[in-house]
Amino acid sequence: MKNIVFIITMTLLLLGFCGCTDEVIDYNDPDVDLFVKQLKDGSYKTKGPDGYVEVPKFAREDIPKLLTYADDLTIIPSFPLPPVCTYFGTKVRLGECMLWIVESIRLGQYASLGCKMVYADATNYEGIYFLSNEEVHDAAKRYRFWWENSQYPQTQWTITPCYNDPLCGSGYRWW
Repeated sequence: MKNIVFIITMTLLLLGFCGCTDEVIDYNDPDVDLFVKQLKDGSYKTKGPDGYVEVPKFAREDIPKLLTYADDLTIIPSFPLPPVCTYFGTKVRLGECMLWIVESIRLGQYASLGCKMVYADATNYEGIYFLSNEEVHDAAKRYRFWWENSQYPQTQWTITPCYNDPLCGSGYRWW
């Protein structure tokens, strides 16, 4: 009987210690899957060089993996916006945030001060101007198309005003 109690106690202790370990994201070399997992469970807290919780430094080579989550409309508890952002509004969708990261990589700077897309002709930033789930899926499709085509060199026959702008002609923009 003592052996059984001892084994059960040790098992519970071992499980308790294993459950308390936090996986840490390397700010300069982040793992997309771990980042998404932490966003979904609300445990993301990696700080940037200035001491703020920020999106880690994703790079162009992370875009394909980020785009795999673009259609995921899971509402996440929070998203690490730029420190200068004052936006604390509506719920944020994971896929829209992944597109925001892709757009930030494309531009080489923050895509906007909030990870929300709005209609291009919006007169203000009320919720009625935010994109629907179907429109976020459309934007994700446009980003995938842009990414696939950006792999090929631009020639005189492929020059279009929308060559390097995934949202061109969509009626959407970042807010």
